Amino acid sequence: MSQSAVLEAGRAEAPGSHPIQFVANVVELLKVAHDSFERDRETAKASITRATFILRSELERHEAASTVESGVGKLAGWQVQRLKIYVDGHLGESIQVSDLSAIARRSTAHFCRAFKRTFGQTPHAYVTARRLHRARSLMLESGEPLSVIALLCGFTDQAHLSRLFRQHTGETPGAWRRRCSVGDETETRAWALQA
Repeated sequence: MSQSAVLEAGRAEAPGSHPIQFVANVVELLKVAHDSFERDRETAKASITRATFILRSELERHEAASTVESGVGKLAGWQVQRLKIYVDGHLGESIQVSDLSAIARRSTAHFCRAFKRTFGQTPHAYVTARRLHRARSLMLESGEPLSVIALLCGFTDQAHLSRLFRQHTGETPGAWRRRCSVGDETETRAWALQA
């Protein structure tokens, strides 16, 4: 295949075309490069250049689509999903903003701004809210003492849990647990829906 034939073949697979055709065209260009490498390095080079251009264009198109999808200055959907999974899976551990920004593949400063625009709160506030949510779940589901629940949810101790719980709900964890256990089903159902 000549260099002009490679360029002509490359024009046929515009980025954004059917995904199977896109992959087939890139594979074909790389086959041409492989087959012609020893006898015609210019054709091989042209094939590789065209395949690289197509791949780069496709990546840019996907990146632009995810930026539009997420809104300007917000985190993309894949970043939000990964962050939620990570936070919920590591609530019992120390969660640093640097860890979260690495998961989202953003600098720490840019991540914090984008996180607040996306979630409406800072990363610290979000993690605290998720810890409190898990603490409520454990208080309803298990008979564990509050000191154990506090440690399982990543709080330093029971006093830390109690202070934050009272700030967010207006009552102590013990009072909330007793009220829910005696049958305030409306409160329990309303809280469960907030998850």
